[in-house]
Amino acid sequence: MLSGHQLAFDLAERRYIKETGLEARISRIVEPVANDLGFALVRVKITPENGCTLQIMAEDENGRFTITDCETLSKDLSPILDVEDPIDREYHLEVSSPGIDRPLVRKRDYERFIGHEAKVELADMINGRKRFRGEIGPVDDEGVIIILPDTPGGTDPNHKLAFADIAEAKLVMTDKLMDMARADQELHPIDDDETETVENADADNDDNPSEEKN
Repeated sequence: MLSGHQLAFDLAERRYIKETGLEARISRIVEPVANDLGFALVRVKITPENGCTLQIMAEDENGRFTITDCETLSKDLSPILDVEDPIDREYHLEVSSPGIDRPLVRKRDYERFIGHEAKVELADMINGRKRFRGEIGPVDDEGVIIILPDTPGGTDPNHKLAFADIAEAKLVMTDKLMDMARADQELHPIDDDETETVENADADNDDNPSEEKN
């Protein structure tokens, strides 16, 4: 989606995100398929939308994911998910780009968006606090500094958060982020809001084949 400055693209770079046991299992199924296509997995999330929706976000080396990329990954994933059968009921498979206010899951994501605002939630409370919202500051191999706004006088606004402690993080939609998105869209015009959705029938009902929907 947003390119920022070009960073090294390592398909195997560790993700820092809290996933349920089922989501983690599905991630282990999805990631090799995405990697074989040259894509990096961003996030796997199961929601109650439309009964049950399996949302998979992925991106290419520039942080983008076109509708063609969505279709390609959906096509390769569907038969593997049918065989692995990780979800024991009918569900919708939604493959999409990360979007503008995207999740931050790897070190390179934080580096790409230094100076932008983010919301970060830790897996466990540290020093009486679990949620942080502020500007992304310096990043190193261990973690990121989040600079909180409007801190009381004499209080350090810089909070160093270890990547290993982060459960979930995403960018906050701001004018600055929108300006960056518009500039990126002008250079690389694609419709990032489009997603490919595949509705998979419950594997126990073999008479209902998968049906693709745009």
